[in-house]
Amino acid sequence: MPPLLRFRYHPDPLATGAIVASNKPCVCCGQARGFLYALAPYSVHDDLAEAICPWCIADGAAEAKYAASFVDDYPLLQAGLPLAVVNEVCGRTPGYPSWQQEVWQHHCGDACAFHGEAGLADVESASAASIALFAQDYPFWRGGWAAFAASYVPGGSVALYRFVCLHCGVTRFGLDLA
Repeated sequence: MPPLLRFRYHPDPLATGAIVASNKPCVCCGQARGFLYALAPYSVHDDLAEAICPWCIADGAAEAKYAASFVDDYPLLQAGLPLAVVNEVCGRTPGYPSWQQEVWQHHCGDACAFHGEAGLADVESASAASIALFAQDYPFWRGGWAAFAASYVPGGSVALYRFVCLHCGVTRFGLDLA
């Protein structure tokens, strides 16, 4: 089994659960490489959950063959990111599961790297810059960061996804409510 390749915008898809170990062959390339994408991409084709290997995501074969997208492009396009970045994140990067529509975070004119659901340590050690960005993105959260942090339970009905800027290292948090 070849080692799992690394995605620029999703550096550890095994840890986040986006990629799972599997001996099944990929529906796109026909090879059994030991790993498959755990989720179903956005596509008119059915039955693509746990069917596409990471290599067919990375090289764009799944995007081309199934008109598949792994992340919603709207937030990244609205942010004014370069089309090449939007295309890489949406068409050649594993997505992540969310209850609502996922929102891939951005900073410094680029998409951020997804690092999975935030843990308590991430919330407790959030920088002033990260907290300010959260307040800007989610002004409806009553009580601010302190109230949020006091009530946050990883794996609960409020999900907080951790993204890290590839340029300055600031953490951005994406919020999802069940």
